[in-house]
Amino acid sequence: MEIKDLLPIGSVVLLEGGKKRVMIYGVRQIEQETQEEYDYIGVVYPEGNMGQGSQFVFNHDKIQEVFFKGYEDEERQDFIQRLSDYYAQK
Repeated sequence: MEIKDLLPIGSVVLLEGGKKRVMIYGVRQIEQETQEEYDYIGVVYPEGNMGQGSQFVFNHDKIQEVFFKGYEDEERQDFIQRLSDYYAQK
């Protein structure tokens, strides 16, 4: 998946096999224990962050359905461009 295809924060999705929707609140996250990189971090919707264990890291290919696409503006476009440039240099 290309960086430009990442959903913006605030997007609400259903993951494969999921029963509850998830709201994305971060992109390109590193899981602390394994140091594995994921496309997103999210919390259950509509409850939000309910403490330790309520946050989920996942990749774009695990999204079954997008219910709402988050806010996008020039600042986000600039962020995505900088993120793309960073990964192009890796």
